[in-house]
Amino acid sequence: MEVKPFAKISVSDICEACDMNRKSFYYHFKDKYDLVNWIYDTECLAALSKKGGGAGWDVVEELCAYFYENRGFYRKTLAVEGQNSFSEYLRDIAAAMIARDLEAFSAEGDSFDFFVNFYTDAFLCAVKRWLLDRDCMPAGDFSRLLKRCLPHKTIRAEEPEKASADKTE
Repeated sequence: MEVKPFAKISVSDICEACDMNRKSFYYHFKDKYDLVNWIYDTECLAALSKKGGGAGWDVVEELCAYFYENRGFYRKTLAVEGQNSFSEYLRDIAAAMIARDLEAFSAEGDSFDFFVNFYTDAFLCAVKRWLLDRDCMPAGDFSRLLKRCLPHKTIRAEEPEKASADKTE
């Protein structure tokens, strides 16, 4: 993906670059989308598990650090739309984390789904803009700014002195 857009990469290209035959490739993966999903699963999950199933915000910080370290690859994957796209994959992860975090503040009726979708979309847009920025800020700076955007108490409670300073801003 460093030299060719994903849409133009064939299984033959992958096999040639890895010095493997097509039969071996298809033994492990259904197609190139399956391979990319495997990368997301193994690498993203590894980044998410570094904190040993820590608090929600620890997971976001680890994920941002992982994306920053691998931003060349993820900038390219953001260009892939549709079936098995990185955006879909990240949306599923983000929605689950946000839903879990918002449960403590659940709104009545249909509002809960609305808020989960709203914050998930905002998170995805922010991550995409951040990763695609030519002068992408360091992950720690980005995650601190992102954290300040979230209005609920479960995340803000982690930094009591910072939370009181935020109220005065």
